[in-house]
Amino acid sequence: MKIGIVCYPTYGGSGVLATELGLGLAQRGHEIHFITYRPPARLVHFHENVYYHEVGAEDYPLFEYTPYDTALASKLVDVVKYENLDLLHVHYAIPHAAVAYMAKKILLTEGRYVPVVTTLHGTDITLVGNNKAFSPVVAFSINKSDGVTAVSESLRQQTFDSFDIKRDIEVIHNFVDFNRFRRVNKDHFRKAIAPEGEKILVHTSNFRKVKRVEDVIKVFEKVQQVIPSKLLLIGDGPERRNMETLCRQLKLCDEIRFLGKQDAIEELLSLTDLFLMPSASESFGLAALEAMACEVPVVSSNVGGIPEVNIHGETGFLADVGDIDAMAKYAIEILKDEDTLAQFRANALEQARRFDLDYILPKYEAYYEEVLRTAVHTADTEIEKT
Repeated sequence: MKIGIVCYPTYGGSGVLATELGLGLAQRGHEIHFITYRPPARLVHFHENVYYHEVGAEDYPLFEYTPYDTALASKLVDVVKYENLDLLHVHYAIPHAAVAYMAKKILLTEGRYVPVVTTLHGTDITLVGNNKAFSPVVAFSINKSDGVTAVSESLRQQTFDSFDIKRDIEVIHNFVDFNRFRRVNKDHFRKAIAPEGEKILVHTSNFRKVKRVEDVIKVFEKVQQVIPSKLLLIGDGPERRNMETLCRQLKLCDEIRFLGKQDAIEELLSLTDLFLMPSASESFGLAALEAMACEVPVVSSNVGGIPEVNIHGETGFLADVGDIDAMAKYAIEILKDEDTLAQFRANALEQARRFDLDYILPKYEAYYEEVLRTAVHTADTEIEKT
């Protein structure tokens, strides 16, 4: 198949999943066309069967805001026509699903029907989508898509609860590539970070308020009072400066490292003992899954789709949002001795294998085939209308 993928090219979960999905499909012989305003964060090398089309939006004095949506719609029309795409797979409802619908209607006037699959990732439903300024467009775009998937059962149900959705939504979980995310020996690296054999805790996110990075630091403060530990904070975002200030106030600067955005995150996960994810909202928890693939247990909040990944008492522990004491207690429980830690590591890896890329990819391929079969009848009807 020739598939166009539209996503935000950032380090966030939706962009990461879209990129990894495209690369995985390309390895299976499909022709993949990424269509976005800059190369996706994880598209860093040349890959066979992978193409990139940059969306450029002109900045005219007339416009207070650059009309990216219009530029994207025009680019989608061009790529579908000239690359002869079989379908478009758009990630994140706003604005991609709405823009894809516009492109589809333009193509219909030329007798060309291209099916659109929309994947919902979380904040497009839970935060942005619930904004009254966007909710009618979100619902319309979902209902007008030829196929819709959600990355967790929790997100699927939340979508039905929040919007007037008149079509089914298929749950296809996020996945992890075990060719990349696996535990490897990094003892020399570990000694540089924890020279006295301290335990290493890690958190990675976009440092937005919803990620509750402050809770990460406060949990770590309690843990390191009992177990000598170091904390690595990976990522960047609007809350980073506040978190640096908090570290200074708590006098933890020697124990905490801010590492910024990292491409080779799997190398850092290979030396990690515990992953912390106290988020106020998570549709799935891809970062936790990647940690588990590297045999790292997780202490997390119990919101959204996280309980579908992190099994309480087996791969780690779940706690209520903001319950710092419980999270610290659970972290100490996991780290208290090597035998306990080893068992949690083994359980985390076993659970992560349920989300192996090689297991999830065929589900997407089967769903594409189903959408294409259904779209044949839809295409005839829509073209007749035009």
